[in-house]
Amino acid sequence: MPGDLFSRISEDKLPDAPKKGQQRPDRVPIAGQDAIQDKPGLPPLAERRRWPRHPSPAKEGSLPLAPALEPLQFSTRDLVPADQFATWQAYLAPLIDIKLPDGVSPEAGFPADHTAWNLGSMLIVQQHAPPHSYIRSATKLRSNSIDHWHIVLLRTGRTWTEVDGHVSEGAPGKVEVRSLGHPFRGRSTDSQSLAFYLPRELFSDATPSADVNNNTALTGTYTDLLIEYMDNIEARLSSLAAADLPQVVRTTRDMILTCLSASAEQSGPAETQGNLALMERVRRFVQSNLNSPGLTSDILCRELGISRTRLYQLFEPSGGVHHYIQKRRLLSAHAALSNSANRQQIVEIASAVGFTSAAHFSRAFSKEFGYSPREARIVAIPPYFAHAVGPVEVVDGAHSFDTWLKSLGH
Repeated sequence: MPGDLFSRISEDKLPDAPKKGQQRPDRVPIAGQDAIQDKPGLPPLAERRRWPRHPSPAKEGSLPLAPALEPLQFSTRDLVPADQFATWQAYLAPLIDIKLPDGVSPEAGFPADHTAWNLGSMLIVQQHAPPHSYIRSATKLRSNSIDHWHIVLLRTGRTWTEVDGHVSEGAPGKVEVRSLGHPFRGRSTDSQSLAFYLPRELFSDATPSADVNNNTALTGTYTDLLIEYMDNIEARLSSLAAADLPQVVRTTRDMILTCLSASAEQSGPAETQGNLALMERVRRFVQSNLNSPGLTSDILCRELGISRTRLYQLFEPSGGVHHYIQKRRLLSAHAALSNSANRQQIVEIASAVGFTSAAHFSRAFSKEFGYSPREARIVAIPPYFAHAVGPVEVVDGAHSFDTWLKSLGH
């Protein structure tokens, strides 16, 4: 019966009531209530919980991961105006040559900013620069034969870039796609931009239509989505964890390919498109056969079914076929030396990328990167960090924007 049941539960479960003037043993005084308890006629106040409170344990994995990226920052703003332009020229000289507009004197100053972020297989650069013209000439390609894709989003300003007679205009709301493996020239107004540098190897399985859109300004719905994505990545650069980086690179690559495939714009004459497609075939063959010391122009011609004359014409801007092959060997060796988990000896790494002489490898490596293979080992750290522990001159050389570009994707 309800009344009897309630009485039985009360008798069995509840502790005996304290006698008059006696406090329950499990009562805990509450801080700040002494003054209240001292007042006559008021019952003593106590915590009604029978067991003490314990803090809830933190959920496993709930702590945020430490940010992985350290930016490589460069600015001319702290220099006297007369020195600003020459300093900016020197900083970008390995990649492009910069000139002032006609009638503008270097004495007027050139306040510019360049902040680079290294995600391992992709570089992101935030830049602001006054009006200037730029050129990546055939001579520049021979001395610096990187061939990454350069994806540019203008925040402000305008650019006009010419490749093989075809001019592409850049503006806010467009995404420019350009190959660093082909000469180009152009000019820019005062502008702010966000640029992505991606190695060609990321696009090795791309369809031909998406692979040859050089010097194109993309627009449309998919481009708008890409711009929103680029905005979000930029906003999170300082908080990305190391585990996030590979997926960020893959997603960026996939979205760019989607835009290229969906774009109805043509990047140039049919002959230019054919040359770019053939160059891609050669590059991929070279990359997959770097370990062969016998990789020569004759092998390329025979395996790819092209004439020696055509092959030489294609790679003349890059300093020739032999020069290009050696550059790819050195970049692969640099990646192996920079990998702290790689325990191979230097001579073994040299042999693995097709060098038959350790002395020749060491000389070529030092000439290309400005430091020796052994010094590259000293600063063997994850490539997305801008700072390292080691001799200052070695660290500075290994962590310059130029070296980041050369070692990108390797």
